[in-house]
Amino acid sequence: MSGPSKLGLASLLRERRGLLERERTAVVVVDVQEGFRSYETFDALAAACGRLVEGARILGVPVIATAQYPKGLGPIVPEVGLGDDEQPVEKTVFSAVRADGFDLGGRDQAVVCGIEAHICVSQTVHDLLSLGVEVHVARDAVGSRKPADLEVGLSKMERAGALASSVETALFELCERAGTPEFKAVQQVIR
Repeated sequence: MSGPSKLGLASLLRERRGLLERERTAVVVVDVQEGFRSYETFDALAAACGRLVEGARILGVPVIATAQYPKGLGPIVPEVGLGDDEQPVEKTVFSAVRADGFDLGGRDQAVVCGIEAHICVSQTVHDLLSLGVEVHVARDAVGSRKPADLEVGLSKMERAGALASSVETALFELCERAGTPEFKAVQQVIR
């Protein structure tokens, strides 16, 4: 009996190791809004989310952004880089999954980033996991007002089955190989 083809083996290994695949992945940006700008780590977090969004666009990966009660917390910040034609899903529920209009478009992997790790991000991740979605949390693009809450949120998501990741890790997994025009464009984004 012969073994799997090279392509079949690569696909099998990828699935078992939890690596992202472009045709399966969506990026979910949770509530990176003006109302959170006073957080000490906000600028770095917003920039990281923006790099993830820009890289996803280069690679043809869909981006879904949410805004928690925008009347009170304001709009998504410009650093995230949503296009004029991209409207965030407005919500008052904490989990983005429970918001009207939230849809991964059939994707079964998600890279999640945003605010706040222990509330909206965590509840979104938990709901995605319960729907069978493989969730990768971009740790460098997730935040909370208090460092202790950030650690609680990250720990809780990972214990529930989310995979720890980063913006660079996610984008290079989605690239899969060096030397392509897309790789070179993504490389410029993460520098």
